[in-house]
Amino acid sequence: MMNTEARAAQTAAGRELVVRLAFGSMAAHTLRAAVRLEVVELIGDGPRTAAEAAVAAGTAHQPMTRLLRTLTALGLLTEDAPDTFSVTPAGALLAPGHPDSLASFVRMFTDPAIVRAWEHLETSVRTGDTAFDSVFGTDFFSHLARHPELSTDFNAAMSQATSETAAVVPRAFDFSRFTSVTDIGGGNGTLLAAVLEAHPGLAGVLFDTADGLAEAAKTLARHGLEDRCSLNAGDFFQSVPQGSDVYLLKSVLHDWTDAQAATILRHCRQVLPPGGVVLIVEPVLPEVVGAEDEGTYLSDLNMMVNVGGRERTRADFEEVCRRAALRVTSVTPLADAAPYSLIEAVAD
Repeated sequence: MMNTEARAAQTAAGRELVVRLAFGSMAAHTLRAAVRLEVVELIGDGPRTAAEAAVAAGTAHQPMTRLLRTLTALGLLTEDAPDTFSVTPAGALLAPGHPDSLASFVRMFTDPAIVRAWEHLETSVRTGDTAFDSVFGTDFFSHLARHPELSTDFNAAMSQATSETAAVVPRAFDFSRFTSVTDIGGGNGTLLAAVLEAHPGLAGVLFDTADGLAEAAKTLARHGLEDRCSLNAGDFFQSVPQGSDVYLLKSVLHDWTDAQAATILRHCRQVLPPGGVVLIVEPVLPEVVGAEDEGTYLSDLNMMVNVGGRERTRADFEEVCRRAALRVTSVTPLADAAPYSLIEAVAD
């Protein structure tokens, strides 16, 4: 039986956890304000006083001090002396110019387009409906198409979220035995560019909507890949390009229901040549939840309220692949790009 002292410690720890989680949205909006006010860029290599940051940002001194101290408490700044601040390595990721920047990611995932639907999570849980559609009167991707600035932020956020997997996927699979790879829903080409750079014998096709491909030519030019990769705009619910022996889908299927995911995969299966493979890069939910899986399960709820999709277990992936006449042959966790795994599927 637990003694009084142990029970009190357990209660205190539980209270601390619940309070921290309840304050989570406040921390997110603090990040959003920091990005929109360009706090990290204003402090620069630092240290810099709050007064100097306030003048540069065009804000009042006291409110800026309060923001900077909160960012310090969150681990994004340090207060080196009273009212004088420097940027931590984590805080540097809020600067758009940082090579591993998450600024667009923060802007997107704290935008009202994402946040407002979360206010209706309870309704989605009760009904199974996608909250975003009822809040905004249209689905998420149609809303993006009508708001170019938001679409730009979304594409940039997806690129930033892909950078870690782009460093891992090229060496996690033997692409050398193939001749061509088509990246389905590949956005600006961050992942495909990494694969092509690591495997000079491969040709590439980047397939997405016209909006999704808006920045792709710049990415390919930056990596000198214009001659090895073509851009193809289209709708993967209608068809996908033929001609490749590898079809790559990163963070695509979780946006959609099982029926829709199976449709996308079926179109890949229809053009898959003998010996070809479909590669799916997504989180794979464990059979039993662990504390380290917090982000993946929050993403699962985000899929539910905003786009109607879901994160999946291995058994779930096997089922949607089976519905597309594909068979999962392996699931490889990408340790250096957790929580993602590389799922290989071949014609059944």
